[in-house]
Amino acid sequence: MIESTGLPLPPKGALKDVIVLDLTRVVAGPYCAMLLADMGATVIKIEHPRDPDLTRAFPPALGGSEDAISGFFAQYNRNKMAISLDLKAAAGRELFLEMVAKAHIVLENFRPGTMEKLELGYDVLKAINPAIVMTSISGFGQSGPNSPRPAFDSSAQASGGLWSMNGTVEEPMRVGTVLGDLSAALYGAIGTLGALREAERGGQGQHVDISQQDSIISLTENALVNYTATGKVAVPEGNGHPFVKPYGRFACKDGYVFFGAYTDKFWREACLVFGDEALISDPEIDTMAKRFDHEVYQRRVHPVVERWCATYTKAELEEMTGSRFPLSPIKTIDEVVEDPHVRERNMVIPVEYRGARFEVFGNPVKMSGGTNEQGARAPMVGESNQAVYQGWLGRSEQELEALRRDGVV
Repeated sequence: MIESTGLPLPPKGALKDVIVLDLTRVVAGPYCAMLLADMGATVIKIEHPRDPDLTRAFPPALGGSEDAISGFFAQYNRNKMAISLDLKAAAGRELFLEMVAKAHIVLENFRPGTMEKLELGYDVLKAINPAIVMTSISGFGQSGPNSPRPAFDSSAQASGGLWSMNGTVEEPMRVGTVLGDLSAALYGAIGTLGALREAERGGQGQHVDISQQDSIISLTENALVNYTATGKVAVPEGNGHPFVKPYGRFACKDGYVFFGAYTDKFWREACLVFGDEALISDPEIDTMAKRFDHEVYQRRVHPVVERWCATYTKAELEEMTGSRFPLSPIKTIDEVVEDPHVRERNMVIPVEYRGARFEVFGNPVKMSGGTNEQGARAPMVGESNQAVYQGWLGRSEQELEALRRDGVV
């Protein structure tokens, strides 16, 4: 076990006693680290003393423009400690390597080659600690001709094919959330935990390489294999599905719902719920394969489902269908936040940051042993300097003051 003496440990969690050095900024890396922190890891967020994570100023924010308190930052950096450190300074590099010797995981999302320029590449880290797991999240990965290219979430959605498949035929659209960042964070957490398991078993760490483009490609469902198998290029399907029908958006009295009763079992249930029992045995649409036929669907099935949904409100449709077949109201975010089911599953939780209280999304990983997102807070820049540098690394108060004076921390 790597030494954690001197660091405050979370009260519970499957990753308790695991120490993570988090060099990441913005979303993909911080979210990956936050997932580990919620599960009990001690995450130390490391920021440059004069150039901290720019999301500390991202909206939504409370307070004035000069002293904004960011809910965006609070959401992705809860349950972390925070220290300031200039990795370009010789003394900063020395301190970081001292922490590497005592840690389990290093997360970074610089552009490929940056850690090597800092003389902190994986080869350097594993020479200090052979069991260290280093996870690198970048736009295009650590290898390949596009590796050095800068990237944002939309870079991944564009280059990974998802943008070309989303929206309508007339206007392809990016997915309306940073899916390139979020998916890379999830794969980063999975890869990190897999490498950590191997390090615990055999004493050897690994370099985990996560690309946002790779992550997006893996989310394109059947588009890739459909092209390689048949030559068909995926195009935007709007609110429908390439072949599953009925499966899409339908208007109701006060908005829209997703209707997904496409299997024979679910179609039968839908016909019974809406009082159209005769359709169950209608020879033109009595099997799933027949309903999948585009011409038959447009002529016979789609108008029926439109008629069913148009008669009721979202709440009425949700109530009457219950657990009989898939139907979900297309909820606005205010409706999601107020959803009793969402609340009961702790997917809206409070986080405190600099005296302000924000409600943010909870952790979708629910574990019988518990996680730590309830009652969480996000750290201020460098607030854990004393706990880490004195309490964990054993620097004296005079040494810490000298580091401050020299701008290293």
